[in-house]
Amino acid sequence: MTKAYRAYAPASAANLSVGFDLLGAALRPISGQPLGDFVTVSENPACNGCQVTTKGKFVHKLPSDPRKNIVFDAYVAYKKALEAQGKKALNLSIVLEKNLPVCSGLGSSAASVVAAVVALDAIHGNALGEDGKIKLMGELEGKISGSIHYDNVAPCYYGGLQLIIGEHGVISQSLEPFKNWYWVSCFPGIKVSTAAARSILPAQYRRQDVITYGRHLATFVHACHAHNEKLAAACLVDVIAEPYRAQLIPGFDLARSYGAALGALATGISGSGSSIFSIFTDKDDAFEMKEWLERNFIANEDGFAHVCFIDEKGSTVEEVEI
Repeated sequence: MTKAYRAYAPASAANLSVGFDLLGAALRPISGQPLGDFVTVSENPACNGCQVTTKGKFVHKLPSDPRKNIVFDAYVAYKKALEAQGKKALNLSIVLEKNLPVCSGLGSSAASVVAAVVALDAIHGNALGEDGKIKLMGELEGKISGSIHYDNVAPCYYGGLQLIIGEHGVISQSLEPFKNWYWVSCFPGIKVSTAAARSILPAQYRRQDVITYGRHLATFVHACHAHNEKLAAACLVDVIAEPYRAQLIPGFDLARSYGAALGALATGISGSGSSIFSIFTDKDDAFEMKEWLERNFIANEDGFAHVCFIDEKGSTVEEVEI
């Protein structure tokens, strides 16, 4: 038997309508079914560096060359970080279980990166520490999305509802989530790349939109601290991205209208899409929305929908034997 470490990193929804690039929430299906990626690392003296293999529901969406996988990039970057400390990386076998679809708006690349770095650091005796890990995760995820931003990485790693700070060495701060909110998360089965979703946004915004964005985000943060559910829900409005990105997601306007008729507090685009989310306080309404989305919004066999709570644990790692 060989000692190994298996890390899990959950899906996440970024932006949440009110916090473009500044808010993100980790998601946990109430069914108990994992919604995230697993990475298992084990020492393999026979290989030179690392040997990456992949499996899982969405393995067919990954590059066929393992050396083009973000998990391989994570090993290379982690090895470099260790060498900067005068330490040497182990030769490893790395297995990525890809359960999140790429280009889905569910933090797929962040989940792979977070799980990989957590597992790598575990097998190396936590050599990087908390700050080293989160910074490396941000750099790696930024290679895919085009810029470093932590609205998926932070909730995926830390769990919960995260406000991105990025000042005085503080990457993010946890906000108190509303525990009676049911989050319906749905991936329709179609891809929307982060790069395409960003390119459709205007280079400049009207002054009024900037003021509205700042007012809504500030009020939402205040409402979380004050436990004012109605005030928080009233601020879940997107004036930055959704007016432009909605056209990239067939059926989004109809889904939002159906959610509103059911009593959703909000329906919005998850990250850059194509996934969407709806928030309910009634469990039955949440499941009715899920079932409607499965019938009317999902486009192919890759699509899925879950009723979720916010995952307050974030990433986890355990020692296993293989």
